[in-house]
Amino acid sequence: MENRKAAGPSQFVQSLRVPRPIFYFLFSIFTFGALLPGCGAPGEPIERKAPVPIAVTDLAATQQGDSVILTFTLPKDSVEGHPLKQPPAIEIFRDFQTAPAGSTPAPGASAPATPTLLVTIPSAMVDQYGTHGQMYYGDELNREDFTQHPGAQAVYIVRTRTSDKKVSANSNAAALRIEPAADPITDLKAEVTHQGVVLNWTPPQTTLTGSAPAIVNYRVFRAEINQQPAAQPNASPSPESAATPKTISSLLPVGDIAAPPFRDQQTRFDKTYIYSVRSVAQYDRARVGSADSNFVTPVRLDTFPPSAPEGVIVALIPTEDRTPAYLDISWSISPDNDIAGYNIYRSEGASTSKTKLNTVLLLTPAFHDMNVLPGRHYIYTIAAVNRAGNESPESAPVLGDVPDANAPSERQPQ
Repeated sequence: MENRKAAGPSQFVQSLRVPRPIFYFLFSIFTFGALLPGCGAPGEPIERKAPVPIAVTDLAATQQGDSVILTFTLPKDSVEGHPLKQPPAIEIFRDFQTAPAGSTPAPGASAPATPTLLVTIPSAMVDQYGTHGQMYYGDELNREDFTQHPGAQAVYIVRTRTSDKKVSANSNAAALRIEPAADPITDLKAEVTHQGVVLNWTPPQTTLTGSAPAIVNYRVFRAEINQQPAAQPNASPSPESAATPKTISSLLPVGDIAAPPFRDQQTRFDKTYIYSVRSVAQYDRARVGSADSNFVTPVRLDTFPPSAPEGVIVALIPTEDRTPAYLDISWSISPDNDIAGYNIYRSEGASTSKTKLNTVLLLTPAFHDMNVLPGRHYIYTIAAVNRAGNESPESAPVLGDVPDANAPSERQPQ
């Protein structure tokens, strides 16, 4: 049996038919690369640096009631210009400073060198504070915030971060003067009338820190609720079920008034509305609006009858040729703008029953009573009917006679 020796490196190179200098050059590169730690090792992760979000530039602050509402746009890119893979965590800072002279904070207000952290919103909870990158956060102020910093302005900044070590630069500073708002109205009531909705309430008397300053006006907010009217006339659905976040966000101002009541005549029948009222208190250098009042949700059903017709006239039309005498009844057009028609009623005295003469609503204010007899005395009344089917009170009665001599009667109703 033939013995063969294992091939050495030289023989292996010769078997590959690769020039010896080139082989040793490639072999040295491969060996050196394999010895480098973390480079090219199969399955070994490559460490990446956490991105730094760009700074927020549109932070804004407004006071509503005893809360400061912050709004800003959440960064979507890093300072290197790369999209962030997930929403960054949010840090909100707040400090109190002496308010500048004048009615508004000084332009270009800046936060302290070491701002005070107010709250941190983890990345996983960011979606609860906004939609489509537009963030909203309410900072609820307490009594000590006002008593310990009287006449001060609150200064806010925002930072965002993707890791414990990588944080954005400061946002722009948002500053506003803070004062305790008047307590929210708690007894707002709504009354549905023929002309619209009437709102009434008790003016607030106190704030978190004491007596309320002068109330300069009230702002009324309204939204229409897309639901069926309640079964009972002018009944209201539950305020808790009607005042959803969606309906509250759709409330729009419909009027300002110096004092209650407020009459809203820009409403329609068979519609449900939701209302809220805020008061505006006057301080030396600022006006502060209160939080929303309780919500009321009146259903404006048309249960209101139109006014009674007036100007009823009964005229005798004498016999002519073969046409027997009859009574012609007419009246003034109703001033109500939703009249569907009229009903006419006839009786022959207080002791007799009343009969409706028309089978369908009369569209014009006139009627020919052809079913009359000579020597009889008739009493007529007219009622108007609106488009909701509500019938008005009857008009004043008017007498019509058909004498044997076919002459008009001058008698008055008894």
